[in-house]
Amino acid sequence: MRKLPWVRRMAAVASLGDEKRRQLFELVSASGVPVGRDDAALALGMARSTASFHLDRLVADGLLAVEFHKPAGKAGPGSGRPAKMYRTAESEVGASVPDRNYDLAGELMATAIEHSAAAGEPVRESLLAAASRKGRALAAESASLEEFLAEEGYHPEPDGKGGFILANCPFHRLADGHPEVVCAMNGAFLGGAAAGCGESEDRVAGNSVPGQCCARITAP
Repeated sequence: MRKLPWVRRMAAVASLGDEKRRQLFELVSASGVPVGRDDAALALGMARSTASFHLDRLVADGLLAVEFHKPAGKAGPGSGRPAKMYRTAESEVGASVPDRNYDLAGELMATAIEHSAAAGEPVRESLLAAASRKGRALAAESASLEEFLAEEGYHPEPDGKGGFILANCPFHRLADGHPEVVCAMNGAFLGGAAAGCGESEDRVAGNSVPGQCCARITAP
């Protein structure tokens, strides 16, 4: 599953800055079952309309999900409409400034270690293969390589030669401490992404400009 765009993830986290929404989110998160508007309003001493407004805002922000259930103990005709219930969303929402994607790095490294242990292949080779496959799979959903780069937080900017510089590195802290491993993983990921967008993997080249990603995208 693709992560939400950075702007939406920031908005979701900022949404919890409202005290009422934060209280409702904590109430639903701590409950072992979906929570209805009436129960939430009663538990927190809010008006039902206020609780309903903030619960639906949390749904819109991707922090809660909705289910519909018949009232307990009632079934069949005349039992009433299903009640709207709230539970925590299955997907996690995380945001950082600048935009980073350490979850992806962790996923790729865990996948590589598992494959290396099972197949007896070097971890580095397994990591590059996993990164390439992931890039190809994710980019297949994008309309263009530039769109993919923007969605993944690379902040592509035209270089004036038909290519792009990548102004942000989603793996910055890891790359700073382990450049040989992380930059190779990043290059394989971007190469796979280029292929997923129908572009040549050769468009991905190295970049040593301080403050930018370790890769750049050359002209077609």
